[in-house]
Amino acid sequence: MVIGLMGSGKTTAGRLLAESLGLPFSDSDPFLRKRYGLSAAEIAARDGADVLHEREAEHVLHELEGEPKVIAAAASTLESPEVRAALRDALVIWLDAADEVLAQRMRTSDHRPDFSPADMRARRERFFVEVAGLKYDVGVLRPEEVLAAVRRDIGLPPAEHD
Repeated sequence: MVIGLMGSGKTTAGRLLAESLGLPFSDSDPFLRKRYGLSAAEIAARDGADVLHEREAEHVLHELEGEPKVIAAAASTLESPEVRAALRDALVIWLDAADEVLAQRMRTSDHRPDFSPADMRARRERFFVEVAGLKYDVGVLRPEEVLAAVRRDIGLPPAEHD
C-alpha cells in the first residue's frame, strides 16, 4: 500500500509499482467514482468530509480483502483504527516531502485549494509512522527512483526497461 499526504505522488508511484510487480492497482478516486458515482471532492462537497473519509477507509478495507494489489490510499484512511489494524500484515510505503513541496504541488491542482500540508501532517503523521514499513522523500526522488528504491528495499532486482 502507498500512503502519503496530498501531492506526494501516491497514484503515480503506485501505478509504476503495480506495473513493475505485475499486480493490479487500486486508487481511491476511481473506486469512489465507480461505487458512488462521485469524485472525492464531490463527495466532500455534497456529504461532508466525515462521509468522504469513511468511504476512503472503505476503499482500503475492501481492497485489502481481495487479491494482492498495490493500493494508493487517501491519508485520511489512517485515522481509522480498523484500517491501521488491517495494515499490520501489509507492506506500507510512505511517500513524504517537505510541506513546502507538497503545498507547491497542490497549488496546481483543483483537488483541495485550501490544503495545508502542515495541518495534515500534524493530524496524521503519527499514523504514518505507526504503519509505514518503508519511507521515501519524494521531494528529491522522482517516481521512477521511488520504484527502484522500493524494489531494492524489498529484495528485488532492478526493473527491466523496454
